Amino acid sequence: MPGVTPTTTVRSPLRLCGRSGELAILDQLSERLRDGHGSALVISAPPGLGRSGLLRHAMVAHGELPLLHTRAVAARGLLPYSGLHALLCSAPGSLPRGAAHVTRAELTPIALLDLLRALGSRRPLLVCVDDAQAWDPDSRVALGFAARRLEPADHVAVLVTLADFSHSSGSPYGPGAQAPFGDLPQLRLGPLDTTAATELCARLTGQEADPVVREALCREAAGNPRLLTALAEQVTPDQLAGRTPLPHPLPGGEALLDAYAARTEALPAETRLLLLLAAAAHEHEPDGAGADAAVLTSAARLAGIDPDRLRAAERADVVRSDGTRVRFTHPLLRTAILRRSPAARLRAAHHLLAATLDAPHQELPHLVQRALAASVADPLLADALAAVAVEPRPYADRAVALARAADLTTDVTLRDVRFAASAEQAWHGGDPGRARALLTRVRAVPAPGRVHYVRGLLALRDGPVADARESLLTAAALLTGQDTERAADALLGAAEAAWAMGDAAGWVDALRRASAVSKVPSHGGEEGSAAGRTGPGDGPAAPKAVLGPYVEGMLAVFGGRMFQGRVLLRDCIEGALRAGDPAAVMRAGVAALVIGDVEGACRSGGRALAAVRAHGPEVQLPQALEYLAYGELRVGRHALARAHAEEGLRAAARLGQRNIATHLHAVLALTASVEGDGAICAGHAQRAAAGAGSHGLTQAATLATWAVARAELARGLPAEAAARLFPLVRRGPRRGHFAARMLAVPCLVEAAVLAGRTDEALDAVEEFTRWAADTADPLAPAQLARCRALVAPPESAADRYMEALAQHERAGGDFERARTLLLYGHWLRRRRRTREARGPLRDALVAFERCGAQAWWQRAAGELRAAGEAVADGRGNGLLDRLTPQQRRIARHVAEGATNREVALRLSVSTRTVDHHLRNVFSQLGVRSRTELARILEGSGRSR
Repeated sequence: MPGVTPTTTVRSPLRLCGRSGELAILDQLSERLRDGHGSALVISAPPGLGRSGLLRHAMVAHGELPLLHTRAVAARGLLPYSGLHALLCSAPGSLPRGAAHVTRAELTPIALLDLLRALGSRRPLLVCVDDAQAWDPDSRVALGFAARRLEPADHVAVLVTLADFSHSSGSPYGPGAQAPFGDLPQLRLGPLDTTAATELCARLTGQEADPVVREALCREAAGNPRLLTALAEQVTPDQLAGRTPLPHPLPGGEALLDAYAARTEALPAETRLLLLLAAAAHEHEPDGAGADAAVLTSAARLAGIDPDRLRAAERADVVRSDGTRVRFTHPLLRTAILRRSPAARLRAAHHLLAATLDAPHQELPHLVQRALAASVADPLLADALAAVAVEPRPYADRAVALARAADLTTDVTLRDVRFAASAEQAWHGGDPGRARALLTRVRAVPAPGRVHYVRGLLALRDGPVADARESLLTAAALLTGQDTERAADALLGAAEAAWAMGDAAGWVDALRRASAVSKVPSHGGEEGSAAGRTGPGDGPAAPKAVLGPYVEGMLAVFGGRMFQGRVLLRDCIEGALRAGDPAAVMRAGVAALVIGDVEGACRSGGRALAAVRAHGPEVQLPQALEYLAYGELRVGRHALARAHAEEGLRAAARLGQRNIATHLHAVLALTASVEGDGAICAGHAQRAAAGAGSHGLTQAATLATWAVARAELARGLPAEAAARLFPLVRRGPRRGHFAARMLAVPCLVEAAVLAGRTDEALDAVEEFTRWAADTADPLAPAQLARCRALVAPPESAADRYMEALAQHERAGGDFERARTLLLYGHWLRRRRRTREARGPLRDALVAFERCGAQAWWQRAAGELRAAGEAVADGRGNGLLDRLTPQQRRIARHVAEGATNREVALRLSVSTRTVDHHLRNVFSQLGVRSRTELARILEGSGRSR
């Protein structure tokens, strides 16, 4: 038996991705041991999920220990461990013995317990046992006995790992492998989530790796870090960079897959055949759906096997069945069975399944199984598969059928078209990763138009929109005359990309081309033929009856022909609502926003969302939620906009649509700027700005900047808000989005006037006047009157404010009305008409409270206090209660770092007035510096 192993030079292990929770548990165990409290923990997981890595972390994270390869030896001895002893044992082998020279025969459970207590009495002892399931039964029993009976006062912690596939007591090493540890605390490892797997893959492959290749590696590894590492090691540099195709299946991880396949070796031969059939049946099902239990039963009987033989696999926890579907307990079990089966045996299984799937409604899975059984290309079978990949079949089924058809196609061009068609269906089915992987299998140079079309769709939702526009323009050029609907849709996508970029000229050009192309008849060809298409209605093209008014109306509006444009776009809205096509209805929502029909935008957004939820495609869900949220923002339903934007953000994350997520972060920043949470607003705005910068999303950047400025206005920081907004409105390289910047003008005018920059805002008011005359937005007249009131001379300002309030009564919208009341009350107070000011300020306070606009409520409350009226908010401020409302306002601005001059500008008072009040503040609070004042106010803020 090995003795004590000397220490050697070591390196700390790589940081474990996606295991922060597990690492925290181990760190807590170690800290408790340092404090003299022992414990026990069993870490169990299937092979490759990082059990040994966690064990190494426990050994070295808190001390200068060698990193020991735990599988290279039978046992390790005592090692210095930052004030602890560490005992590391690894299978296969037997338990170590200590200085008392206990023989193997003498190492009974009681003897092991006594030995560990004796060692722990010297100083705290950490016992790490790796792969305990491979130990002999007596050793496992002894270790489990000792771990259960050790007391915290024994100063011994026992950390055991088990290779175990199941959550139950089953084990690949027999039913008793886990039993000795069953009542000890358990930590069960699951596969890495998508974020952690992506992070690990990036570390393994480096910066030069093609994102599509990384995605393929992560998909194949199914969250197993050891398999991901093995797969990455087998990829060549050219494959990693995307210059040459990845092999299928991916090589690597054979030893790990052998460990999974070994899980089934002890099962009866007939059970193993049923498992092969179940694994093969998964091939025609969507991911995670499992195999149809009825199909497996029929296949078993056709093969002369009792279907109940599958119960042995259920008892071994290899599969689970609910009577309808049969699913493997871990996806790598299925992968291992398929990869480890001889090719002839696997083809026979597919033949058997194809023979079983003989009902009319099983035509598609029947053909897929025939394709999997084929050993050579079969053009007739390929044509049959392409012919059945039509509606109403689910997108995932169509994608599978078209991919198999492509594999069997001999004509290179048609093969590539079918891979592109399969990628398109995968995209519509909400699986962009599979869509990208399918596109990598296209070999023709130049690629067919449909390939560029799908690449453009992918980039439009999750890439630089300039790249998306170029891909879609290329697709339109190649598809015109062959596939007119897709050519027109590609141009509409290019227009959408130009819109997101803020490229008005590019947007107009793409729309004009879409209008022209939609009138060109298709003459067929390989890209438009039945073999290349997946059936009528499989693409996202809009009905021509709706497309014409939309394009012509938008061009008229942005060409200055407002009346004609509004008539056409209203026709477009009504036609789209009647047609019910989600993409057309969403375009109708955009049209409604453009002409200012905000209620129509909400109606269109709600109808599009309902259509997508009822009929799909799911890929349109995030954008439907985005467009609905835009309409709700414009009409003033901020809480609803936030709820829909949050749902859209979750959907965008699930479907891999970072560009939509960026737009939704901008929406959420805007809702937060109303509701008054500055930190939330800033967080969403930062994420929107980050996504907008990397993908060229000018619209999102404009909205995010406006949101931050509006939040600054709520906090009484007009100078900062004006500094943000002036570049958005003025001409220059930082000018905002052509369709969004006018929405920010009312905030700009307010900020500029309050910051003492009234003259600079006059041009913006003039431009807003022209815009308000052309829009149907019911709030525009009220906002314009408010802007005119802000810049008006004193003798006419009151009339302008009254005009604005009258317009608000007709338009509705509590938030904007409350802002007008607030500014009117502020104007009256500055004119020392404090008694008159209290009425509009009280109304503003109530309206902001109704809107849930907390920061705006605080601003209105401050104004009302400054007008001499107490405002009870139920929160005591301690020392600050000694100050007058005006003194509190000055004190808060000074505590935020503002100079006396800046405070004077913000509050529209003289610098001398600020000096006077500040001296009184210092005297009342007993402070001598601005630093002390800031400290007092910070404490007051925490006490709330």
